[in-house]
Amino acid sequence: MRLIIGFVFILVSSIANSASFDADFAKLYEKHSKSVVTIYTTTISTINGSSRASSGVGSGVLIEKDQILTAAHVVDGAHIIHVQFSDGERIKADVVASLDASDVALIKLQRSHPKPTVATLANSDETPIGSEVFIIGSPFGITQTLSVGHLSGRMDRGLLVGGAPIEFLQTDTAINTGNSGGPMFNTAGEVIGIVSFILTKSGGFDGVGFATSSNTARQALLSSSGVLAGFEGIMLDDFTARLLNLPGPGLLVQRVVADSIIGRAGLQAGDVSSEINGQSMLLGGDYILEINGLICETPHDFEMIRASTIALDDSTPYAIKIFRQGKVIELVTESSTGPTLGLHIQK
Repeated sequence: MRLIIGFVFILVSSIANSASFDADFAKLYEKHSKSVVTIYTTTISTINGSSRASSGVGSGVLIEKDQILTAAHVVDGAHIIHVQFSDGERIKADVVASLDASDVALIKLQRSHPKPTVATLANSDETPIGSEVFIIGSPFGITQTLSVGHLSGRMDRGLLVGGAPIEFLQTDTAINTGNSGGPMFNTAGEVIGIVSFILTKSGGFDGVGFATSSNTARQALLSSSGVLAGFEGIMLDDFTARLLNLPGPGLLVQRVVADSIIGRAGLQAGDVSSEINGQSMLLGGDYILEINGLICETPHDFEMIRASTIALDDSTPYAIKIFRQGKVIELVTESSTGPTLGLHIQK
């Protein structure tokens, strides 16, 4: 009889603990799900003279009253972006910055939600491997869906321009189409990652997913000035630059956010895929030699440039010296609302 009573006690205790476990995530979901949004995109393409529209769906998280973090691949190339909140409110948004290498993007709402719930970005380094995490997003377009798992590992993908690390957090938390761009939370309800991709053999989720760490997102997008957040580039050493007939070390522009400060100033992105010395890159874009008089020769130099521009606001003019089609040209941005293109050609 004692054995049976003991077994019943253990069983009841186990059920109680399970209920407590579920209740914790229920409370976390209730508190933080309103900061998570669904992103609907429309891309218009022209084929044989006919325009065709294709749609996409992803997720995102509100980090300021009018700013949302998501994955770059969710919004890249989109002509129309709608953000839907948990209460059904829909607001149009524009891309502010997008970085393909780290797969993070910052989009801005055309108007703020009347009652915004803003998420907190954590220091992702403080969440140890093995910790419980949860993801909220829109898998297959099913909005406000919760999945729970663990932080399984960390993947280092090298450095962005300026020395910012590209780190992805590995997880066994279920991730499917539509989850991309959604937040990965720690058990304090803070965002530690932005959902990026999965590794799969079946075509579906096989238990290995990745999210861009919040520290990478912060350093890549939020710690830069408006100018530096408006483009993505690859630092070329002197040897590689000479192979491409470029005037010494510099920064080869890969992608440019059209509506960013530097995008409106006229910086041009690459459009020809190539691989040089084992590194994939886009050729044909501008080659940056200097920013505000500081030379772009090494990642260390660019870190100095980053530090010098963080103190400047969006209304401060920037001078960016580039090499384009055999000529050195200086682009000048006047402000975030009215940049101009100054062409100061040096022979």
